[in-house]
Formats: sequence, structure tokens, C-alpha cells
Amino acid sequence: MKILLNFSREKYLKVTLGAVGLREEIEQVVEKVYQKGFKNIFLIGSGGAVATFYPFEFMINSTSTIPAYAEIAAEFVLQNHKQFTEESLVILSSLSGTTAETVAAAKYCKDKGATTIGLTGEYNKPLADTVDFPIVNFAENDFASDSNQLILYLLTFKLMNKNGDFPNFEAFAAQLADLPEKLIKAKEQFEAKAEEFAVAFKDEPYHMVVGSGSTWGRAYSYAMCVLEEMQWIKTKSIHAAEFFHGTLELVEEDTSVILLKGEDETRPLMERVERFAEKYTKKLTVLDTKDYELEGISEEFRKYLSPIVTSTLLQRLSVQLEDKRNHSLEIRRYYRTVAY
Repeated sequence: MKILLNFSREKYLKVTLGAVGLREEIEQVVEKVYQKGFKNIFLIGSGGAVATFYPFEFMINSTSTIPAYAEIAAEFVLQNHKQFTEESLVILSSLSGTTAETVAAAKYCKDKGATTIGLTGEYNKPLADTVDFPIVNFAENDFASDSNQLILYLLTFKLMNKNGDFPNFEAFAAQLADLPEKLIKAKEQFEAKAEEFAVAFKDEPYHMVVGSGSTWGRAYSYAMCVLEEMQWIKTKSIHAAEFFHGTLELVEEDTSVILLKGEDETRPLMERVERFAEKYTKKLTVLDTKDYELEGISEEFRKYLSPIVTSTLLQRLSVQLEDKRNHSLEIRRYYRTVAY
């Protein structure tokens, strides 16, 4: 067992096993939702929460006939989205349960008669009190992403299974129960690379973070919610399909480019960016989920797990950057600190 910097195995397993332990409750919620009926799914959140929904929007729309829409909470309540009706199923997420824009979206959806599910870390908070079905698993910022993703795998893939789109749900859910241990092994395998990156790039003023398909949400959230919000480093998130429509002109030999390569259908888009970056920058970093064995996980399921493998590796990058830059991941100048 390798020692990881500022990591509690016990705490991580408590959070992640707590998430997969909600399977029975989640399946009961799905049964009730199907009894009522719905015609589409809206995934609504703010910041990192909506970013966590982006992979699931991608996976639902590429696996199921159920239309899915990931929406930013503050914009959604102003948009008058014509696909949103009382027949919509809405899944919202806020770890604290107090994110103002997300709570407002939950109330908006309830007022419109839609069925609402809320993913949160605590009962007796505004989100849990507002939605029809709160799904609660305590977590803090460090492991909240993995917790939410495990819950969303159980929830969205069971919804697809009930719709006749994902027949191997039982095997998938059974393997999810063992995934937390596999993710710790991935962290251990990546730790040396994470430390090397932090040492080499601790003073780097600017990064490009590139993703596609089910890793695009991770690229978006890591750039904005970690490197910008938590480390105050100027960063741009770029979708691999759009990289060649502008951003490539800013690549120089000393530009840091971070690629988040997954195993879904969009992998060729990432490989194209990788070929370009190898030619034009000396500061290329590649996180490739294919490098991690995930023993016991079926090959057919690996593409779906790319986002959670990516995020669990990025957690190690964050801890190492915090240490090498002597900049706490908890400090903020403005976010929830001043009025805005």
C-alpha cells in the first residue's frame, strides 16, 4: 500500500462506499419516477456540479433514447426552455444544499410541476427540503466529485435500464460496488506523476486543459473550479473538437497543455490534439484512463468510467499542487466571501 500525500483511505472509502451503498434507495426512487412517467431528463447545477453532469448528458444521449439536457441553473430559470415541461424529470446537485442558483432552479422546477431529484451532502438544507426525492451522501470538497458520480451512475444507468437501453445494469452496478478500491489503486499508480507535475509546473502562469466526450466536463471543472478558483492560476478549458478552431494559435513551445484522454467514442479527437501538441509544445501532460487497469471492470463498461477515473487522478494533482505551491485548496478571495 503506497502512502499518498494528505489522503485518508478510510475517509475516501467511507464517502465512496456510502455512495454505492445507496443503490437500493436509488432504485426505489427510479421505480417511483417511472410510475409517474417522464419524457426527458434535465441535469441542473452550478459550477462543478453542472460540470459533473456533462459526462452523464453525453452518456445518456449516446446510450439511450431518453433526451437529456445539462443546464446551468442560473441561466435555466431565465431561458424558458421549450423542452422543459411538467413531464420532465429534473436531477439537481449541490453538495452544501445551499447553492442559491441551484435551489432557485429546484423551486422553479417544482412550481412547474416537474419531478425533482436532488443530490446533496446533507438533509435539512434548502435543496433537500425542496426536491421530491433527496439523495444524500455526506462528502466534503475533496471527494464530492467521486461521490456524486457514483450516485449518478446508479441513478442514470438504472433509468436507462428501465427504458430498455442498458440491459447489463446488474453487472455494471455490481462492479461499481468494487470501484472505490480500484480508484485508490489508480491514485497510487499516478502519485509519482502527480508530484512530478506539481514540482515542474508549480510556478506555471497558464494552462490549457483539453477534454472531449465524457471527459469534457472534467476539463471544464478542473480548469475553472480547481486551477482558477482554488489555485488562482489562469486556465482555459478547451473541447478537443474545438481546439483547432482558434485556441491552437496560442500554443508555443512553453505552453502547458493538459490532455484528459478517455475511452469513449471521442478518443480520436483527443489523439488529434495530442499529435499537434507533441510537435509544438515541450510542456505536454497526458492523463489517459487506458493506463489504469481497474482490475475486475469489464471492458464494455470502461468507456463509461472515464470521467470518474479522470477526476480521481486529478484529485492527486490538486493535492500535490497545493503542497508544492503552498496555496491551500480552501482559500478564497471572493467566492462565498464577499457579496456579488
